Amino acid sequence: MDEKEAARAAVREFLTTRRARVTPTDAGLPPQGVRRRVKGLRREEVALLAGVSPEYYVRLERGQATGPSAGVVDAVAGVLRLDDDERAHLDRLLAALTPAARKRRRSTAKDLVTPGIRVLLDAMDHLPAVVFNGRFDILAVNTLGRALLAPVYDLPGRTNSARFLFLDEPGARDLFPEWDRITADTVAMLRIEAGRHPDDPDLTELIGELATRSTEFRTRWAANDVRTPRAGAKTFRHPIIGEVTLPYETLRIDAVSSQVLSVYTPRPGTPEADAIRLLAGWNADNQRNDNATPGTRPEPRGLT
Repeated sequence: MDEKEAARAAVREFLTTRRARVTPTDAGLPPQGVRRRVKGLRREEVALLAGVSPEYYVRLERGQATGPSAGVVDAVAGVLRLDDDERAHLDRLLAALTPAARKRRRSTAKDLVTPGIRVLLDAMDHLPAVVFNGRFDILAVNTLGRALLAPVYDLPGRTNSARFLFLDEPGARDLFPEWDRITADTVAMLRIEAGRHPDDPDLTELIGELATRSTEFRTRWAANDVRTPRAGAKTFRHPIIGEVTLPYETLRIDAVSSQVLSVYTPRPGTPEADAIRLLAGWNADNQRNDNATPGTRPEPRGLT
């Protein structure tokens, strides 16, 4: 499949899955007595509700419409009930259909972490922090972040949290009790990255590897859901500090649009902050022990 066909397929798959989510009742259409053979709205129903011809909507869904106006895309987005992330994703997919967009190539510079970001990571010695790219490769991490995500580093190959989630599923489910939610979010963010960089060979390789080796990934990828990185909370079942739910902030690094800095931010005086202090103490003891007497490690300690 060449780049033009891939761009058209991305538009078709996305709009088809969004159309399948909206029932005629949701769209305000009158009840129909005939049995429907499609899930969700038909193409002609979307066209009717969006105020475009059925022929034009078919071309749009197939990625064959040339330069649809913002008004038309707005109308279709409204009918399909796209949220902000989905609408932005649709805009990127449609833009990728233009020859100029297809000629753009990914710059490897976005995988380089600047010295300033590394200084910032090291300065946050009391908070776990990690830098990801859009493919979820771990590009840089501070000492506490490395200790918090230690199981991710056990998987052979490149250190990538999406690979860990799907290719070491038992270990990932142990570390992340909310595995289903986290994997759904991860795949939805990979979809965003695929829309931004459809010609990224590393991303194509990653998606191919995960789709080949993981049924769970294939199921989530086929859903075509999209989500941008944002703040939230993540529950860990950590071998050192036990089960703890940590809030985190997600900051896009302005100089490199696909890099994200995630910082876990438990409030001072909370059990979560105590857990991070315990992790920091264990990590410091572990490093001292490794330096002094190789081959021995302190036993993990739990929260009391």
